[in-house]
Amino acid sequence: MVELGAFLRREKAAGKTIYPPGPMIFNALNSTPLEQVKVVILGQDPYHGPGQAHGLCFSVQPGVAPPPSLQNIFKELKRDLNLDIPQHGYLQRWAEQGVLMLNTSLTVERGLAGSHAKAGWQQFTDRIIEVVGERRPHLVFMLWGAHAQSKAKLIDATRHLMLKSVHPSPLSAHRGFIGNGHFSRANQFLRQQGMQPIDWQLPAQV
Repeated sequence: MVELGAFLRREKAAGKTIYPPGPMIFNALNSTPLEQVKVVILGQDPYHGPGQAHGLCFSVQPGVAPPPSLQNIFKELKRDLNLDIPQHGYLQRWAEQGVLMLNTSLTVERGLAGSHAKAGWQQFTDRIIEVVGERRPHLVFMLWGAHAQSKAKLIDATRHLMLKSVHPSPLSAHRGFIGNGHFSRANQFLRQQGMQPIDWQLPAQV
């Protein structure tokens, strides 16, 4: 973490814009404390456009249009659970119910996807995945796309449910993301474990 902090300070000193803003970098961990985690959704790195990222993977800040991948997540929620599609992409309500929405890199340079992938975040977030899996019984891990699925080796499949599919990106969503049933399967598993299911319905507006 010391090296990561030094890296981010150097980037900012060089005049680079980093997303999300500093206070939001650890939003996923702050919004969903360890003892409350039921579901883990793994992303890759934050959105790299202005005003989008706020520390929860796939989520955008209020007032920002849902990006294409999130639109496909909403389409699958509609198909799977017949939920209304919201007019926003702010997923904070999921985090508050125990959905840890964790990017494997927690920062990115403006306009450059993957720019901080080798900054040291991977070791940090790999350890988070391991600790969550060790200390919480019977979690659901949603692994969408090759990058997220590369983390399967960190997860004990005898204790947890791993749901795998292609990424919700427009490039791949119709090759198996739409139709994967992950949201209903997650809730079925949680009920089987005697846990409260996730209310995936988001408010129409925020």
